[in-house]
Amino acid sequence: MSPWTLGPLRLPNRIVMGSMHTGLELLDDGGVALAAFYRERAAGGAACIVTGGIAVSDEARGGPDFAVFGVGGTDERFRVAVDAVHEEGGTVLAQLFHAGRYALVGGLVDRHGAPQRAVAPSALPWAAARGVVPEELTATEVERTVADFAAAARTARDIGFDGVEVMASEGYLINQFASPLTNLREDAWGGTPERRRRFAVEVVRAVRAAVPDLAVTIRLSGADLMPGSSTDEDVDALVRDLLPLGLDAVSVGIGWHESRTPTIQAAVPHGAWIPTVTRIADVVRASDRPEVRVIASNRMTDLRDAEAVLADGRIDAVAMARPFLADATLVERSLAGRFDLVTTCIGCNQACLDRSIVAQPVSCLVNPRAGRELEFPLRPTVAAMRVDVVGGGPAGLAAAVDAARRGHRVRLWEAADELGGQFGLAALVPGKEDYAAPVRAAAAELVDRGAEVLLGRAATAADLADSDAVVVASGVVPRSLDVPGADLPHVVPYERALREGVPAGTVAVVGGGGIGVDTAAFLTESPDEHERALDFAARWDVTPSTTLVGDLPQREPTADRVTRPGEQVTVLRRTGKFGQGVGLTSRWVALGRLRDAGVRMVGGVQEYLRIEPGTLWIRDEAGDEVAVPADSVVVCAGQERHDELTTGLQAAGVPFAVVGGARDARSVDAVRATSEAIAAVRVLAP
Repeated sequence: MSPWTLGPLRLPNRIVMGSMHTGLELLDDGGVALAAFYRERAAGGAACIVTGGIAVSDEARGGPDFAVFGVGGTDERFRVAVDAVHEEGGTVLAQLFHAGRYALVGGLVDRHGAPQRAVAPSALPWAAARGVVPEELTATEVERTVADFAAAARTARDIGFDGVEVMASEGYLINQFASPLTNLREDAWGGTPERRRRFAVEVVRAVRAAVPDLAVTIRLSGADLMPGSSTDEDVDALVRDLLPLGLDAVSVGIGWHESRTPTIQAAVPHGAWIPTVTRIADVVRASDRPEVRVIASNRMTDLRDAEAVLADGRIDAVAMARPFLADATLVERSLAGRFDLVTTCIGCNQACLDRSIVAQPVSCLVNPRAGRELEFPLRPTVAAMRVDVVGGGPAGLAAAVDAARRGHRVRLWEAADELGGQFGLAALVPGKEDYAAPVRAAAAELVDRGAEVLLGRAATAADLADSDAVVVASGVVPRSLDVPGADLPHVVPYERALREGVPAGTVAVVGGGGIGVDTAAFLTESPDEHERALDFAARWDVTPSTTLVGDLPQREPTADRVTRPGEQVTVLRRTGKFGQGVGLTSRWVALGRLRDAGVRMVGGVQEYLRIEPGTLWIRDEAGDEVAVPADSVVVCAGQERHDELTTGLQAAGVPFAVVGGARDARSVDAVRATSEAIAAVRVLAP
């Protein structure tokens, strides 16, 4: 809560909203959607906002939805957004961006209609480049690119930005120049560590000269997490080279997009990268410019996380990005002491990062209004209605909270004895403990707003006869397994397995989608977050940090909870990919954890033949009858919609909508469910 300075800026708290690509930057709406997005976060207490990357030239774009200063109305749209932030008393920095070889240029043309080039220090492609080999920049083009950064900084100043952040992290162009993996040059821009660092130095020098009156920060990868790339000593040397150039802050990121080390997924322990930031801070404090600010980021979801990081004074501020998608009022609520109301980011990536890499507008699973503030404005209703929501899972909670916020009289019906639905189950999976937090926040807000929450009550059509609007979000039920022996006592649905545990011994998991993968993690990984944090550090050869682990209340493990060797678990799937339904940027992490544990994954199962004590018999991909060791069988064979109200509501003439899994259980997706829920309640109860 203490004020601080960032160059010429005087900021009231030490929380920065980190850079996020939103997909709103190119909307042909005059900038009003982007302005609405930033306005809510500034009003919610973000001391300083950093925009998503703004390309410094046509060839700097990362893909089709990247804005370029001076092209297609970009300047005008950002002027509207900057004005909105300033009207709320906030400050905003433009992130100056160049994708380098990370540019996905297929089908893109520049402002003159010519095909967009992908350029890099050396002609080395990366895996996602779809066969495009970047062109090596000539020495003249390198100098022109330095000038592009300076020109973009001047444009940012003219638009009204309070400062600029130079993007030199996550494997983009400046990072590529600094790394021996991607810079094979032998000229003045490569060949030695000093010459590889020169591009970053010249960019910062040029940007500072271009905007002497603005705040200038740089976003650096504290560790590339790429074998053979820059060492810690190389990164520290770059920081020392940059400090004399007039920087106001160093914001420390982590990793490259192509790194095979998880960096921001839910499985990454809170605060895992703080030792890296602390190392950079020590370099700064030991330099001739110890006053330069150091900003930490990555896998901090809560202002209590931030307070712990800032406590010893070595780090000056904390940048949070996705948490501001989950809750625009993150800072305001926290500084008021209402941590119980903060909707916590769960690190799923499903509606944010997963969408941004395929050029879709970003939103948030736990806050479907994010990025859609104009579509779903927070205006009080002019006519309060009785709104009933059936189901206390993520979709039902989204509908109930939205209606209550706008002044409707809300009743929430939940057949179980606690709220959460599928989120309550997910929170039992190691690495997904945060899934319990948005449920707690929604429950607290409903109480605050006078909603009636009815637990252990399965609503009937008669219960809802007096309602003005009903949202049916009753979710799904597990699909049973139609196999001889499926009624044996050692065969259990995944819900029971997660809630009650599974006895010691071998386990066959029938179904290898997202729920099957989560169940296998539950069976093989420790419920102790501190132990997992140490395992994470050892697995990925990073300095362990347990500072922030376990800072949120955790559910006590059941008495029957048994953590077994992965070799005792077999996950079986008929068709499709293992982990199907897990987010694009998280699936590889989830599957990697199981492989590391030794879990056996068997795909192409033609038929489940029969279950006997100790054995599940299958017909494998080759058509052979195979025995799978199974002291227990956990059924994760999909879900079926659970909707027992539609007929009765229709007969009673009560306005209603069915959303989420209750509407369609195929490929159950919480992003779809929460989005449908808020859209439905807005139609039924404006």
